[in-house]
Amino acid sequence: MNSQNQVESTLKEILEVVKPLHEDWVTRFKIINELREVVQSIENLRGATVEPFGSFVSNLFSRWGDLDISIEVSFGQCVSSAGKKRKQTLLGELLRALRNQGGWSRLNFIPSARVPILKIVSKWQNISCDISIDNIQGEIKSKFLFWLNEIDGRFRDMVLLVKEWAKANGINNPKTGTFNSYSLSLLVIFHFQTCVPPILPPLKDIYPTNVVDDLTGAKVDAERHIAQVCSSNIARFKSSTSRIVNRSSLSELFISFIAKFSEINLKASELGICTFTGQWEYIANNTRWLPRTYAIFIEDPFEQPENSARAVGQKQLVKIAEAFETTRRILISANITRNTLLPTLVGPQRSRFLIKKHPTVYSNSNYRYYPNTPPQANRVVQSPLQTQYHLWQPPYKNSRPSTSQMQHEGPRMVPSTPKPWSQFARMRVPNGPSLPNHQFQKLNPSVPQNQVQVQVQPQIQRARTEGYNGTFGSKRPHQVQHNQGQMWRPKYDK
Repeated sequence: MNSQNQVESTLKEILEVVKPLHEDWVTRFKIINELREVVQSIENLRGATVEPFGSFVSNLFSRWGDLDISIEVSFGQCVSSAGKKRKQTLLGELLRALRNQGGWSRLNFIPSARVPILKIVSKWQNISCDISIDNIQGEIKSKFLFWLNEIDGRFRDMVLLVKEWAKANGINNPKTGTFNSYSLSLLVIFHFQTCVPPILPPLKDIYPTNVVDDLTGAKVDAERHIAQVCSSNIARFKSSTSRIVNRSSLSELFISFIAKFSEINLKASELGICTFTGQWEYIANNTRWLPRTYAIFIEDPFEQPENSARAVGQKQLVKIAEAFETTRRILISANITRNTLLPTLVGPQRSRFLIKKHPTVYSNSNYRYYPNTPPQANRVVQSPLQTQYHLWQPPYKNSRPSTSQMQHEGPRMVPSTPKPWSQFARMRVPNGPSLPNHQFQKLNPSVPQNQVQVQVQPQIQRARTEGYNGTFGSKRPHQVQHNQGQMWRPKYDK
């Protein structure tokens, strides 16, 4: 096996291990439900909703990924945020309630953080949870990343691989002055924008203004407007006849990603990474980035001009560049083997699942190893509880709900499951992540009822591994006015 094929084979093997299984989705929804019960037991939080966001919602989490939670105290009516002192008070009350209930460990309240946060660890699979108050910005960013997933499926694979590689090399921890996972995702977006031919467009061609500036007024209307604009522009991008197909393999994309940032410490002194424009930007020419006070600038495209890599220090940036360069040399070496690749690409906790020729799978109840089990034994073909959200339909008695009934109830995002429609309501998560009212697609008896999708115009087709020739950005992105078109919810790979 030549070096290129060896890298490709090893990367795919790693993905088989890190991608979440059915049980991982179920466990996280179980944690969310338990938190909802605790929240409703607190007098000052009664009526508040518990909303997941982050990698779980964007479908960019691994089996061992953390769970980000936002407690919405605005009751879903208007885009608002409690003051910092109010957030500190509410999280303090939640901390006391969790301690009294038991079942949670390593409770750590960080009131002085830029966004006050409560860190806890669940008894279920020891999953870490970061809880904040009214984090509407985090919720909308998560949805954007999910929508990018739908343009090209390789984006998700690359994010998972890059995060595992960064952890293995000790550069995925903002507490130690290195990258957070969000910055790593932005680096992957930037790589997909600047590879040849490009795979993703500049993000300004998907949403032409600063997203957080449009999070005003009624929450439902603001989210609907943002989703409609993105839906229209993504459909326009994917249907463009001038696009050039990018057929790079996963290994080619990963190797070129590592090579692109192998001298990132040198470039960062003059250039910033801007996924909004899809190119390197000179810091001295970008007034919104001045004065330059950071070791590296990776602009948050949804909350400009915030720096998503503000925690990175100068010394740690050198360490980051060294990790890129060391990995680059290994990936292009002539006598590369699986055993030399694994310590570079994954940490020891993941490597133990890759000791055998095929990745091992473990039981949900006791985590015993089953080396002879095929890799896909516990992995569903169409991931249940995936962030490919279907719309929750209330269990009406004796009849199938009408469109008007469903609109009155208001849809909620819940995961798809391979179960009959009659059982679907029992799989729902109460008070799940809310979406604006949609126009529903009528049920078709010839189609499995668990596959009912939101009707959208224009229809978003399955993601294709096609490129982008740069001409799309020259045209003005389409702006959708309020209440036009349908709310877009993308379908994930079957």
